[in-house]
Amino acid sequence: MDNATFRSFLQVLPPVEFACVYGSSLHPSNHDKTIMTDYILGVSDPKQWHSENLKLNKHHYASWMVHLGGESLITGVADRIGVGVHFNPFVTWNGKLFKYGVVRMHDLLQDVQYWEKFYLCGRLQKPVHIVVDNLDVSSTNSVNLRAAVSAALLLLPSEFTEADLYAKVCSLSYTGDIRMLFAEDKSKDCDLSVACSLVSALPSSIRSQISMKEEIRETGRVIPDTKVSTREAAANCLQRILRQRVMVSSARQAISGFLAVGGVNATRYLAKKVNKAWKSWS
Repeated sequence: MDNATFRSFLQVLPPVEFACVYGSSLHPSNHDKTIMTDYILGVSDPKQWHSENLKLNKHHYASWMVHLGGESLITGVADRIGVGVHFNPFVTWNGKLFKYGVVRMHDLLQDVQYWEKFYLCGRLQKPVHIVVDNLDVSSTNSVNLRAAVSAALLLLPSEFTEADLYAKVCSLSYTGDIRMLFAEDKSKDCDLSVACSLVSALPSSIRSQISMKEEIRETGRVIPDTKVSTREAAANCLQRILRQRVMVSSARQAISGFLAVGGVNATRYLAKKVNKAWKSWS
């Protein structure tokens, strides 16, 4: 699909501040006509946006959510149970399937800059096609990408290929996956100064959990400083932190998503995911 097609779908929805397409629909080699095109949509007020969208596209939502609470229930489930994103999958338009996730712009920017949930920032560490960007999220995301590269370099062995680097960046948001738990770390003998440099490029919310020490400057102020004993220790700590965040966020979003799409669509969506995972193993 081209940019015009990506934009044309947005015309059936209320206006958004940010929109990007992600996932396998962007792969040049993917010619599967049944695959869903995935969007992340950033809006200033999700409750108001869903209220407008319910008037235009009520059929995009699970019927029980529409009848029991409408936009208040939709945003409540996303914020209190999930990680602030409401997804509408299996939306049929112009003979194609679409899925879109709606998130508050503030929550999107917080995750991109600080890895608070490590959910949306993980999506934006992978190839995406930005369709709407009224608030210059692409520039803000450069911080996320630099941090992702630093994290990948910290976790990679001392020798690696360019393909290894890209693969590691793309795998960061899957660190809660059991397939990642048995990877051998071969970076034990790397320079400590390099490790410190890589750690310093990570978001502050991640650095603060990697063994902190307090340093008192001449002004009398207490300045937090990241203490790194070895590169291996920093890498292990980083992987543990990311795994925990991914596990928590993915679990919360899975429950929220199940409620949001209803039993039939949830089963349908799970079946597609299982089938996709099975193909990747075979």
